[in-house]
Amino acid sequence: MFTGIIETVGTVKAAAAAGLKIAVPREWALAGGESVAVNGACLTVASHSPGLAVFGVSPETVARTTLRLLRAGSPVNLERALAVGSRLGGHFVTGHVDGTVRLLSVRSDGNSRIIEAERPDAAIMVEKGSVALDGVSLTVYAVSGGSFKAAVIPHTWENTAFKGLRPGSAMNIEYDILGKYAAARTSAGITAAFLKENGFL
Repeated sequence: MFTGIIETVGTVKAAAAAGLKIAVPREWALAGGESVAVNGACLTVASHSPGLAVFGVSPETVARTTLRLLRAGSPVNLERALAVGSRLGGHFVTGHVDGTVRLLSVRSDGNSRIIEAERPDAAIMVEKGSVALDGVSLTVYAVSGGSFKAAVIPHTWENTAFKGLRPGSAMNIEYDILGKYAAARTSAGITAAFLKENGFL
C-alpha cells in the first residue's frame, strides 16, 4: 500500500522486458522482496546494492503500464511502501495500475499547473475524488465525458517526473480504490435484501 506522495525521482539504468535496474537513494535500506512503486506500479525488489535496485516485471505489468516505454536514462517516480503508523498524506494507492491514459494538455494557473488527461468511458471518477497518475496522488477537480483535470502545485511539479511530461505522453493511472469498490457494489445492484442485511431496513 502506498500514499501517492513521491519520495524521490530515480533514474532507469537498464530496462528489459523482464525487469528494471533503477538508481535509488543510497540511504534507502531496501530488502529483497520489498515493494516499491515505480511510476505508480507496485514492483518487487529482486536484488539491491547501495544506490541501485533491480525489479522484476511481470508480462501483465508490462502490458498494462507505461513501464514498457522506459529506457536507460528515463526518470521515474519512486515511493516505498507505507509503514504502519506513518502519516497518510495522499490517499490509499495500491500500486495496481488500472491502465494508461494520455496527457492532453498542461497550462499554468497562478502558482500551479493544470493538467488534463484522458478519461476512458469506463473510468470511475468523481469531482473532488482522488486519482493516481504515475503514482502521484491528485485531486480531480473537473470531469467531462472524455477527460479530467487536476491541479499540480509547484512542489509536486518540481519533485516528480511530471516536469518532463508533454502533451501526448502516456501515464499510468490508478483510480481511487474506494470508488472502485463502490462502483462494483452498485453494479451488483442495491436490493432490499442488501439494505436489510446491512442494517438499513
